[in-house]
Amino acid sequence: MCGGGGDGEDLDPSGIMLPMFEPPALSTPGLFVTGTGTDVGKTTVTCAILAAWREQDRRVRLGVCKPFSSGCARDREGLVSEDAQSLAKAAGCAAPRSVVSPVCYAAPVAPAVAAEAEDRTPDWSAVSAALTQLDQDHDAVIVEAVGGVRVPLDPAYPRFMVAEFAQALAYPVVVVADGGLGTLNHTLLTVECLTNLDCRVVGLVLNDPKPGDPGADPSRDTNAQWLERLTGVKVLAHVPACRPMKPGSGDPDARAVAAVSGVDWSQVVRAPKA
Repeated sequence: MCGGGGDGEDLDPSGIMLPMFEPPALSTPGLFVTGTGTDVGKTTVTCAILAAWREQDRRVRLGVCKPFSSGCARDREGLVSEDAQSLAKAAGCAAPRSVVSPVCYAAPVAPAVAAEAEDRTPDWSAVSAALTQLDQDHDAVIVEAVGGVRVPLDPAYPRFMVAEFAQALAYPVVVVADGGLGTLNHTLLTVECLTNLDCRVVGLVLNDPKPGDPGADPSRDTNAQWLERLTGVKVLAHVPACRPMKPGSGDPDARAVAAVSGVDWSQVVRAPKA
């Protein structure tokens, strides 16, 4: 889908300029986890999924990747994504940092914005190489996106966003959404964006990222039903408000793990194409 133009550019059928990203030939089952926006709990939910999956199958080798990360800290080895660290620890994935988080930026803004500010374009070949290595070395690969589906990734190709990246990988997609008021609008728009690109949205996971009085938000009692009704996508789990996960720890609250444990994740990643 991407790349191939003699001038280093290509167009998709809708006329969107595409970066020189050649999606690798992936043969291992995978899952693309995205969200309705920033701070809806994608990493907490993904770590809970990884922990639950490993409890379901002690022999499974899970590879993880957060291809684009911003707001990264710096250590002696360079920039480090705490979210990616958490994913690797939750999965028991020993892949190098350059594989788990191939593109990192310091500024806590969208990757394309950070790349432009740093005058450093994303290394698409590193993303492709990372996914190829994970595909070869693991039984399944979980990719966690940055932000929401309309977050731009490359300043040279601003219309190629998280949704188009998910389309290029062709993994089934799980959307993490806030469990409270406002989620109908945000989740429906997210699912519509993905399905318009022929992405396979195979499930929703609702997450209550902040503790509070559930009675103060009556929508929490009806959101799952209405989301399934509006999107046609099954709500796989509803994660309650839990203790915050320590950055980089990969140690989700036991309640979060329990909430997603009723799902057979080995089957979710094998969801058939329509």
